[in-house]
Amino acid sequence: MNFLFLMTDQHRVDTLGAYGNTRVCTPNLDRLAATGTRFDRWYTPTAICTPARASLLTGQAPFRHKVLANHERNVGYLEDLPDGTFTFPQALRERGYNVGLIGKWHAGTEKVPADYGFDGPHLPGWHNPVEHEDYLAYLKEHDLPPYEITDRIRGTLPNGGPGNLLAARLRQPVEATFEYYMATRTIEMLRSYAFSGAPFYLATHFFGPHLPYIVPDEYFDLIDPAQVELPKSIAETFEGKPPVQANYSAHWTFDTMPIEVTRKLIAVYRGYVTLIDEQVGRILAELDALGLTDRTTVFFTCDHGEFTGSHRLHDKGPAMYEDIYRTPGMIRIPGERPQVRREFVSLLDCTATILDLAGLDTSGAVDSRSLVPLIRGERPEWQPDILGEFHGHHFPYPQRMLREDRYKLVVNPDSTNELYDLERDPDELINVYRHPEMAPVRKRMTRRLYALLKERDDRFYHWMTSMYDVGEVDHDPTLSGLDESSYR
Repeated sequence: MNFLFLMTDQHRVDTLGAYGNTRVCTPNLDRLAATGTRFDRWYTPTAICTPARASLLTGQAPFRHKVLANHERNVGYLEDLPDGTFTFPQALRERGYNVGLIGKWHAGTEKVPADYGFDGPHLPGWHNPVEHEDYLAYLKEHDLPPYEITDRIRGTLPNGGPGNLLAARLRQPVEATFEYYMATRTIEMLRSYAFSGAPFYLATHFFGPHLPYIVPDEYFDLIDPAQVELPKSIAETFEGKPPVQANYSAHWTFDTMPIEVTRKLIAVYRGYVTLIDEQVGRILAELDALGLTDRTTVFFTCDHGEFTGSHRLHDKGPAMYEDIYRTPGMIRIPGERPQVRREFVSLLDCTATILDLAGLDTSGAVDSRSLVPLIRGERPEWQPDILGEFHGHHFPYPQRMLREDRYKLVVNPDSTNELYDLERDPDELINVYRHPEMAPVRKRMTRRLYALLKERDDRFYHWMTSMYDVGEVDHDPTLSGLDESSYR
């Protein structure tokens, strides 16, 4: 079994036709979804790049591998996986696979893809590295113009300075874009692997549609902003919400820009998704041309979502909304029938799925579950909810989330806890945590979250032991060992 793993960065689930948006142009990803398994409840373990990517590598939840923040905003956490940590590409290498990666790494600081067995150029950083020597060589080889941008979009920071760049017009043809370059390098490696005779795992990790949305004219102007329907959570007031959310809104300068700018940003973001979709189409066409489609499992997902104006926010951060935690996820295994699954699954589960399909032991991916039974149409016993975690970005900020069919609970130790009724309030505008009628739900979900964290030994549960009704406690919560007899 070969593997083609297509991954984007900061990708909203509602930008794909396969997930119900009729105003976008994503024919290639829609076709992949229509010929494989589309997961409707696919979540990231954490909505931040480096920890999510480290979880994919290891099959470990972030609290376990401890690479908890991006290098650029690291607040004192580990920046690389410890030596000896289990990773799936090394396991595939030992099994005789060719293992390649084209695109975004961002899973560590000092350690590079080659340290984990990947072929391909090391493309570091969080945004398109347009000064990378391999990209510059590509432009020169094809007589293409260099990177240049105009029409920058940014707001004003609370201190009066210019805000983060959110979007810009790219003065290059599509063939010169970093996305086209990555697809070209992927096709080259795909051809090389096809003729090697060995099975392969080949990943393409696009840097987009992560902000800033920098695309050529035809994508910058692809969608008329007047046709963009604003998200309902644009009406966010932050009333009854953790104060950090309003602070983040100020950091991302939302209120310093006219609402017409928000419409334009959403339009350009969707245009960026179309650019990437076209590159995915080129890669999948090459897979067909090489006669590999019937022997290759294809994945498509991303590391996490993106706000793009929802809740008056941009980027991601300490707010565990569906916009950044629920993401697209598709897997096409040759010979398996197309379907849509509603179980709660995770980016984490890719690790065990890859190992399972390769005939390898999945036990090293300790927090990962193989999705193969679901894809084969089986009805295995499956967890009815899913956990999320966050540890900080710019500053430490620990959070844990429990998402079940109707409700979502978010525990914020330093602030206001959150509870959302996603049936009545799918846009998560009303925090009902303190509503008296929600007491039974709050109690049940708090106890369930506590039990799951304790089972995993995620020591966030220690805080919950003394602060909330977590049910019967079977240990000395002081950890002193001086009163153990009371818990026997």
